[in-house]
Amino acid sequence: MNWVDLSGAVFRYELSGNGKPVILVHEMGGTLNSWDAVITELAKTNRVIRYDQRGAGLSEKVTGKLEIDTMADDIDGLLNYIGIDEPVALVGAAVGAAIAMRYAAKRPKSVSCIVGLSPVTQCPSDKTDAVMAHAMRIETEGLRALAHISIPNILPEALRNDEQAFLAARARWLANDPRSFAAIYRMFANLDISGDYKSIKAPCLMIGAKFDGLRLPVDVELMTRELPKAQYLELPTGHIAAVQTPELVVATVRDFLARNNH
Repeated sequence: MNWVDLSGAVFRYELSGNGKPVILVHEMGGTLNSWDAVITELAKTNRVIRYDQRGAGLSEKVTGKLEIDTMADDIDGLLNYIGIDEPVALVGAAVGAAIAMRYAAKRPKSVSCIVGLSPVTQCPSDKTDAVMAHAMRIETEGLRALAHISIPNILPEALRNDEQAFLAARARWLANDPRSFAAIYRMFANLDISGDYKSIKAPCLMIGAKFDGLRLPVDVELMTRELPKAQYLELPTGHIAAVQTPELVVATVRDFLARNNH
């Protein structure tokens, strides 16, 4: 693992493999370890970059307001630091997919293709108050007090075939810094990148998850129709697909990358 101080925050990141670059952008509440079960296979064919987002994992914690532009710019800073100047493939999970898409909209020449796993690209206006209230509970009560509500949605019981993987993912979620996670949740409360859709010129694969209790497949499919060069695929997976169905994620991502010469 490596650390670097960029744009006022320290980031933990890891490089694996060789080949055309792929950057993995984890879900809200996740860490670079969300990709543990897929990294070995993906690194056999590509140079893979994964990192803890600002406020997550072992990266520097946050206390103030977060913007999705800042999160997207962090990708650019990390790639520049590593020295990658060729187009990258982006694989993002949930809100991580929105961060990847914002990066692609801002820097279209830097992106070859995008895979979104249960992409969450906006917070419905009628849910903003509830999300803000949830952020306050995270900050004041801590993650453990909300585990009984959140864990069944992000790690559905129907897909808990690997008990150790489930327990590790649950532990990572519980270990989140409450203030940082609350800041990230408040960013989500104001999230809406629908204005970016027409600016995303790269081929996209948007994946709806059959067992996702947070991002319904029908909503992913409707969003996919608004992207210029996108296809929709529904898979028997959950909100954190790379944790619960890693083989399926690897096969799907590899196929899409190959079809786009990446």
